[in-house]
Amino acid sequence: MAPTTFPNHPGERVARFSENPPRLFAISDRLGLPGQDLNSWLRNLAQAGMPGVQLREKDLDDRALYELAKMARRLLPSSTYLLVNGRIDIALAAGADGAHLPVNGPPIARLREKFAERVVIGCSTHNLEEARAAQAGGADFITFGPIFETASKASYGPPPGLGALEGVLESLPTPIPVFALGGLGRGDFSTLARAGATGAAGISMFQPPADLAAVVEEAQNSFPRKSPPEPKRTPGNHRGTRRGTRRGTHRGTRP
Repeated sequence: MAPTTFPNHPGERVARFSENPPRLFAISDRLGLPGQDLNSWLRNLAQAGMPGVQLREKDLDDRALYELAKMARRLLPSSTYLLVNGRIDIALAAGADGAHLPVNGPPIARLREKFAERVVIGCSTHNLEEARAAQAGGADFITFGPIFETASKASYGPPPGLGALEGVLESLPTPIPVFALGGLGRGDFSTLARAGATGAAGISMFQPPADLAAVVEEAQNSFPRKSPPEPKRTPGNHRGTRRGTRRGTHRGTRP
């Protein structure tokens, strides 16, 4: 398959994300990688055509995380969205596309006001209230989960599950990309797509090098490649105004 040519201007890449988001986010965990280092893992992702990568290495100091992000940007193709989890400053400095934030992170609305369309901003959510707050703040996408039991989230109690994901997708006021997360494998993609998810994110299902190409192919076959419908432009519907901003209208229209 021929590689996709993506714009390099940050604002254009944010607009591209809004219009046609990736269907997968591979999340890093260098301490849990079986028999490979992050350099090899990133090269394997690039070879498989992984559309989205999140660097989630909470124990690294600032300089080490910055150097990792620079290495990842160099190794991954320009068509791959690269996010640095929790660190929008390091993402910008290293040439990444944006950051994925925890639900208790900095207010997304303030970051959006500060950085406008320069970065892709995602947010982790676990219930409808959190999902609505992330969308209202101006997040470009959210992850929702865990969908199934996973060892890394066992201490938080039972997972919200597929039913909760469907409830969120049905209840959000306007469309936003929603990525399912937690205990997933490629055999779950069709179920998630039927529920309305944009795609899937995770750690363990992206670790075995031999499976990566099959995971990417299954996602391409399972999740529809089309943009969410435009929200109706009604008084007070700022999300519609924001979409207009991404397509080149005056930045002053941002609320």
